[in-house]
Amino acid sequence: MNRRPPNIVVLIADDHRYESIGCNGNSEVETPNLDGLARRGVSFDGAHCQGGMHPAVCVPSRASFLTGRNIFASAVDPTGDDYEASAFAIPAALETFPQRLRAEGYVTHAIGKWHNDKEAFARSFSSGDRLMFGGMSDHDRVPLRRHDPKGNFPESEIYYEDGLSTDLFRDSALDFLRERSSDQPYCLYVAFTAPHDPRTPPDAYMRTGDTVSLPANFLPIHPFDNGEMLVRDELLEALPRPADAVRQHIADYYGMITHLDAAVGAILKALADNGDDANTIVVYTADHGLALGQHGLMGKQNLYEHSLHIPLIIAGPDLPQGQRVPHLVWHADTSATLLELAGCPMDPMAEGRSLLPIMGDPDADWRGTFAAAYRLSQRMIRDGRYKLIRYIDQVPLARGPYRADNTPSRGSRTEQLFDLAVDPAETVNLTALPAYAAHRERLARALDAWQLNVGDPLLAVEERTTP
Repeated sequence: MNRRPPNIVVLIADDHRYESIGCNGNSEVETPNLDGLARRGVSFDGAHCQGGMHPAVCVPSRASFLTGRNIFASAVDPTGDDYEASAFAIPAALETFPQRLRAEGYVTHAIGKWHNDKEAFARSFSSGDRLMFGGMSDHDRVPLRRHDPKGNFPESEIYYEDGLSTDLFRDSALDFLRERSSDQPYCLYVAFTAPHDPRTPPDAYMRTGDTVSLPANFLPIHPFDNGEMLVRDELLEALPRPADAVRQHIADYYGMITHLDAAVGAILKALADNGDDANTIVVYTADHGLALGQHGLMGKQNLYEHSLHIPLIIAGPDLPQGQRVPHLVWHADTSATLLELAGCPMDPMAEGRSLLPIMGDPDADWRGTFAAAYRLSQRMIRDGRYKLIRYIDQVPLARGPYRADNTPSRGSRTEQLFDLAVDPAETVNLTALPAYAAHRERLARALDAWQLNVGDPLLAVEERTTP
């Protein structure tokens, strides 16, 4: 007798960086439910997002996760005008993993944030509840929409409910699990807006700044213009960054994460109560991380580890328990893994690789490097130890509402090389030291090759602007 395909529950947070979970080594944030999920699943300690060609990094990150394609292919306007509609749209020719699951007989149900186009949502999900189209909102006044089978989702039908975003999305997930049909496997996609700013934890989760530490790489100001110093996120705190204010930002961030963790716990309990946990794959991840005072920054528009390194926990039947995997993985690998676990064929154009081989065998063949990009101003590549960030100056950057004065910053042409084994906080730039020249050259060649392989639009821009 063939076993029914597993249910899939995807829980995706907004701005939740890797180190802000208790089981990932942080004793200052309480995440008992995520810690428990990690104990009964696999934690991928090398999980990263790939950056983005848009200041709202969630747009390309989520598109990469959904399609299994790189950020230049999944949702991007290659002209660099990142405020055209095409910057948010997932090309119609690309199949999302919920779309594939739906074609294979799954009920696909979405809740919460959707920061891509309505057409991609409509072809991906058969149903939904408490949907928020857009990037952010106040957590106590979320512009919600009901599911529209026609895919129109008109703004005239936006409505509001009392309650915080995390609680509203949790309740919708619980409603779905209580009312779901037992006839079909389901994919439940819950996209929380926490812990994205405005960071307003409920009273029970509020903390004061004296309960947290400043990060090891705290700086009052970033040491040079990285090409994105005027973005909205960088204006969330004064310059130079006041240490006490940064501590309060971190305390609020941790409070929102603990509140989110409680919602995750309620969803996991509902799965256990209705018996679905025995045949359900649960994924917890995030679109990206962010800075909260690290390197003098306050956002995710950079390629440091605090902004790229994300949590990824996968638990379910027949998967290892309590295992930690150090390999370099990214969003596209997660969607490839879910499709394999569901027994669905892979899109031959997808770039991700199933994570199942490295779950079972830590010595399995795997990629040796991982590369990322931020708009036309920053590129990064790293291996298991060394990391190179390349900054580009005087590249024309699109104007738009993410820059308060509507004027793009110029950027700086420079590089950073870090030895993450001894400097995980990325505080010591090694590029000027001859002893590290071979590592810098090796990574630079690998980055050049990656840019060619993925069709990085920066190459064409630099060709046009080079004298």
